[in-house]
Amino acid sequence: MAKFSVIIPAAGKSERFGGAEKKTFAKLDGRPIFLRTLEHFISRPDVCQTILAVSPEDSATMKTSYGANLGFMGVKLVEGGARRCDTVAAALKIVSNDAEYVAIHDAARPCVSVDMIDAVFAEAVKSGAAILGAPLVGTIKRVAAGSRVVEQTVDRAGLYEAQTPQVFRKDIIIEAYAKLGDAGEDITDDAQAVERAGHAVAVVPSDASNLKITTKGDLTLAAAIIKSRPVKAAPRMGAFEEAQW
Repeated sequence: MAKFSVIIPAAGKSERFGGAEKKTFAKLDGRPIFLRTLEHFISRPDVCQTILAVSPEDSATMKTSYGANLGFMGVKLVEGGARRCDTVAAALKIVSNDAEYVAIHDAARPCVSVDMIDAVFAEAVKSGAAILGAPLVGTIKRVAAGSRVVEQTVDRAGLYEAQTPQVFRKDIIIEAYAKLGDAGEDITDDAQAVERAGHAVAVVPSDASNLKITTKGDLTLAAAIIKSRPVKAAPRMGAFEEAQW
């Protein structure tokens, strides 16, 4: 069985979420978003390591309020950087030698399903680099910069919205980040770094239920998605779980 190290970047500023609380810590059906996301990976037999990468300003809160939970779950905590690429680069430095593949999954995507993870993991083993992606289904308009005028109706054929997990053979993602250097300012996902390094990336079709929580309104939709799925027992988070929530 191939072994995967899973990196969960959670160092974003949550500027579009609004309010004093970062979306990482916001409750989704009673549990913090980041814990719900971690639950998808910590009990998988093919995952040998899970890394949570948080901003330096959240590190103390995470250790104080959730350190017991993360320790019980076997999750490693690392401090990220100002940019997503800096955060992932910091996590890559502590990837286990036992891992053959690295999966990177947004902390704000708690609705990913087991089937989605299984499919993208399997494709990465075959091709070396794979991501989940949802085909665009709406009519796409390109709008002129700085205005509200439509410049073009874009043909949506072959267009996908990139999602996570994004999964890569370990040497491929490490090489891609080494080549990236300081040029990561415009990198919006990890597949882009791999593409720039010259590696093909396969897309595994997904759907809109694997949404990324961006605004508070997304919490209602995410809760509905979670409740629509088969009920399973939540993993225990440790002796202090009730106190932490």
